[in-house]
Amino acid sequence: MLRALTFLSRDGVEICDIACRHRRGRGLTGEQAGAHAIVFIRRGCFVRSVDGVEGTLDPTVAYCMNPGEEQRYDHPHDHGDDCTSLVLHPTLLASLWGEEEKLPSEPLPTSREIDLEHRLLVSAARRDGEEHELFERAITLAARMLEQADPRRVASGRPASSHAHRALADGAREILAASPERSLPELARMLAVSPHHLSRVFRALTGHTVSRHRMRLRARDALERIAGGERNLARLASDLGLADQSHLCRVIRRETGSPPSALRGLLASAARESRSAPSRPMDRTRRVTP
Repeated sequence: MLRALTFLSRDGVEICDIACRHRRGRGLTGEQAGAHAIVFIRRGCFVRSVDGVEGTLDPTVAYCMNPGEEQRYDHPHDHGDDCTSLVLHPTLLASLWGEEEKLPSEPLPTSREIDLEHRLLVSAARRDGEEHELFERAITLAARMLEQADPRRVASGRPASSHAHRALADGAREILAASPERSLPELARMLAVSPHHLSRVFRALTGHTVSRHRMRLRARDALERIAGGERNLARLASDLGLADQSHLCRVIRRETGSPPSALRGLLASAARESRSAPSRPMDRTRRVTP
């Protein structure tokens, strides 16, 4: 009747695919929500009663759950429904929503941008997307949904100046350069900000996400190793913290447009030419004139 598939569970976030195949009729009474969650409807229509207040839910809205809420789900049709649930740990929720943890109980309209972002997240999760990327996309989606629900809410502790924003992004880049395996929550704790704020500032200043930056660093490390003669791609993937050789190949192809096999000869040839070229002393004080 109800199937739940967990795509991701880490660092205070769970992404779950919920499929309900309840036939038309009244749902069970006395159900209690067990966690804070934002639920997006992908297909179907149902009526949710929370503490006696009913709300009709379809793919144009999302809804929130709070622990201990009494709820009932009634089904006006036989066709069932499919939803995506973002379960948020209270600590992470507080960084997004402020110290008051109770989420709004009324249905929340979803803009077309948020709906597409939600569906792209599900698509990436079904393709076994990289966990750091899924986490970052999930908290970005949750934050956008909550900010739409109440734009006046602003998480505390956000640096306000452009200089502070640049220092924050640079600090994250410095940490990742030495330890690319650091997760977004770890970076946020080290830099004393919320994960969502770091993610938003980093993307605004660099043009890409923290997870994408991490993959770019790993791709460049891989290219340097390949240029140096590394031929064991499985070992290289393991050294770089990637899942397997196939994952490494996808990362390099995404970064360069070519697979490692095509790059190996080019990079090795360039390295040989560089080593065979005669060295010349460099005069750093010489001026170049046209």
